[in-house]
Amino acid sequence: MFDLTGKTAWVTGAGKGLGRTMALALAAAGARLAVTSRTEQDLRTLADETGPDTMVLPGSVDDPGFADECVDRIGRVDVLVNCAGISPVFTRSESLGDEDWHRVLRVNLDGTYLCCRAAGRRMLAQGAGSIVNVSSVHATTGFPRIAAYAASKGGVEALSRVLAVEWADRGVRVNTLAPGYFATDLSEGLVNSHWGEVIVNAVPQGRIGDASELAGAAVFLASDASSYVTGSTLRVDGGWTAH
Repeated sequence: MFDLTGKTAWVTGAGKGLGRTMALALAAAGARLAVTSRTEQDLRTLADETGPDTMVLPGSVDDPGFADECVDRIGRVDVLVNCAGISPVFTRSESLGDEDWHRVLRVNLDGTYLCCRAAGRRMLAQGAGSIVNVSSVHATTGFPRIAAYAASKGGVEALSRVLAVEWADRGVRVNTLAPGYFATDLSEGLVNSHWGEVIVNAVPQGRIGDASELAGAAVFLASDASSYVTGSTLRVDGGWTAH
């Protein structure tokens, strides 16, 4: 049920961190990869590990037309994992600038929608497909100084539920994967600051996650093992949201 042999999986934000981990996991499960990131060299390094069939698609998911161009190049899309995301500011909401707000929303929410729309159209024509949108524990739990990031991820979860309802009867599943804190480049600055102790204390398991611990969840949602799962959020967070 977890076998992805013969499937094509498009992973955004695949150059580093959780996106890279999930891309490797899908490839290990047999999928042919198409990978997206703003840094082409990161994708080339990934492709060296996953093989010559990996399609490298550098670019930013919020650029107009980029998602449609990717789907045109990929052809058949069986799985989409939307992991591209940014969190460049850590400031109190009253000090958050307009451009910082809009930049985060453009990449994290607009980019997710544009890729869902492009891949979704192809999947609907095929009559099958699985979309996994990466959210966050902060889509549902508050944390200071990340208003734009939290709002964008809350939007991703709401969007995913709507798409799941709209597309379920045409064979396309849409779910959300909500990680807690993992050791990645995105979280490194925060985890290694005095906030790190606050974060670890909020995790019932008492530690930050290792990226490899997200791999199984990604393969589950991408594969037929989750064939009766749509519109759901799978939280991999060491118990963070159980409070």
